[in-house]
Amino acid sequence: QTISIAKAGITTVLNSRTSVLAAANPIAGRYDDLKTAQDNIDLQTTILSRFDLIFIVKDVRMYDQDKRIASHIIKVHASGAAASKNTDASEGENWLKRYIEYCRVTCKPRLSEKAAEMLQNKYVEIRQKMRQQAHETGRAAAIPITVRQLEAIIRLSESLAKMRLTSVATPEHVEEAFRLFNVSTVDAARSGINEHLNLSPDIAQAEAQIKRRMGIGS
Repeated sequence: QTISIAKAGITTVLNSRTSVLAAANPIAGRYDDLKTAQDNIDLQTTILSRFDLIFIVKDVRMYDQDKRIASHIIKVHASGAAASKNTDASEGENWLKRYIEYCRVTCKPRLSEKAAEMLQNKYVEIRQKMRQQAHETGRAAAIPITVRQLEAIIRLSESLAKMRLTSVATPEHVEEAFRLFNVSTVDAARSGINEHLNLSPDIAQAEAQIKRRMGIGS
């Protein structure tokens, strides 16, 4: 892909040869559901808007979920020694790397007309929903939905087509790209109970006093 830069009077386009996968903890060490994603992450909207997908991963204490996670971690460590001696695992890994490299080199999918039309309609629909949310709450969304997000969805659609070695990104690929976008960035932009509450000054002051005396999650 490419990255457009317009800073300090310099306008240029640079080739991008890597993807960035970043992870970080909330500013308070624990995610606060009463705050927006922007307040928890503590990054400017200009930075957040540059990520294609933003997932909020919470450590929710649930018996079944904790049991599955513990079982998975134990299996990973238990089979670690055996996997290091097994050549089949390394051969399988090399096969996957070769397949990814083959997709990158040989497949350059582009959007079909129907897929492009679906992209346009769904993007306008999301913008209208975010505008309505901002009107109802009186505050702009924590993560703005801009043309950068439209380009991100296009990249996701083309990547999904590339995984299947198809030369055209179809509406099915666009549908899956929007599903990923909705369960990640859109949900993050809508998170935060305070986004849907209009607190009076007295209630806001009482909330601030309680937060000073009690830890997050208590």
